[in-house]
Formats: sequence, structure tokens, C-alpha cells
Amino acid sequence: MTILALLAGAVIGLTLGALGGGGSVLAVPALIYLLGFSPVAATTASLVVVAVTSAVALTAHARDGHVGWRTGLLFAAAGTGPALLGGALAARVPDAVLTAGFALVAATAALRMLRPRAATPDSTAVRPARAAAAGAGLGGLTGVLGVGGGFLAVPALVGVVGMRMRAAVGTSLLVITVNALSALALRTGTVGTLDWAVLAPFAGAAVLGAWDGRRLAAKVSADALRRFFALVLLAVAAFMLLDAAL
Repeated sequence: MTILALLAGAVIGLTLGALGGGGSVLAVPALIYLLGFSPVAATTASLVVVAVTSAVALTAHARDGHVGWRTGLLFAAAGTGPALLGGALAARVPDAVLTAGFALVAATAALRMLRPRAATPDSTAVRPARAAAAGAGLGGLTGVLGVGGGFLAVPALVGVVGMRMRAAVGTSLLVITVNALSALALRTGTVGTLDWAVLAPFAGAAVLGAWDGRRLAAKVSADALRRFFALVLLAVAAFMLLDAAL
């Protein structure tokens, strides 16, 4: 079990570090199907992993000057309330509904990654209203499903807010960290019941993987990484939908 936790955590950390998001979408199915967590416990455990891993990865991007603090904090602040509300609602959602909802979000993320990328704007101007609306939606998603939402935050920061790609990747980590911590605030009663003998190595491997993922991104085409991850994600989503239907 510990070996599985280390391997799964490393893959999730690599993805998060390389793409600025997406790895957390694999955390929930890994925790459910590989490590034996219930759907509700898996979403809580995923938030723990996402918060720690994103915070560590954020420090590296901040040192390189690739974090838009003002934009990121505005984006995250708009999502704090929805993240808290989503965290409170998650425990009341039936397991099958939670699994199906997560699978649909994972499939949506995969399809977005497979679409040809439009040319990114060259402007770094902050658009407060759009940032707030996108941030609120992302916060609610994080609270209910236990995902960081980087797979949605990066495109939103580029296409909606108008940030450059490298800054969007770094800024998304700030947004993910704040949203995950907000969602955890209303799940403190369930955190103590998690299997920390499994979760601790999982989270530790994810943190180390995030550092390596940042180096991997400098050596391998980001488009190739994104396509490969999207195909894996589609397969996971199909399996989860089938499981929820049975």
C-alpha cells in the first residue's frame, strides 16, 4: 500500500509541477481505487495533498517572478466563499453522485487539454469582474470535488483575465492553494479520520514530484505532456462513470 501511495503521489506531483494543474484530478480516483478511500474521504484527502503540493510548487515559481500576486489573490478571494460552501455540502452528496460529478469534471478537463490551443494574449492587464466570476466558479468546484482546479484556472487566467502563459501557471498555484485551504476549513472534523499512514507518503511523494515536474516542463514539450495526460484522464473518467452507474 505504501509503494502504491508513493507512486501515485509522484505522478500527481509531476503533473502539477509541469502543467500548473491537473494532477489533483488524478488524486481522487487514485485515493479511491488504489488506496481504498471512500469518495468523501478521498475528496478531503485530495484537498490536503493539493494544498501542500501547490504551496511548495508556488515558492519555486515565485522565486522566478512568475506569480501575479494581485490577480491571483483577487481570483482566489472570489472563490473563498464558494469553496467553503462546497466543502460543507460535499459530505451530504451521495457517493455515486460525487463519483459521477467528478468523472464529468475530469472528462471536461481532458477535452479542454486536447483542444488546439488558441494564441495567448500579450496583455497582462487585470480584468477584475471576469477574474472574480471565474474565481467563484473555481472555488465552488474545489470545495465540492476536492480538486485544485488548475486545469481550469490556467485557461481562465490566460483567456479571461489576460495573463501570459508562464505567469498563469505560477498564479494558478496561488489560487489552488487558497481554495484548497478554504475548502479544508469546513472539513476539519473529517481530516483526523483519514488514514495518515497512507496519506503522508502520498503527499510527500507529490511534493517531491512537483519539484521534478517543473524541471521536466523545461525539457519536454508542454503540448506533448498535456495530450498524454488528457488521454489518461479520459480513461479514468470513463471508468469512474461506469463505476457510478453500476
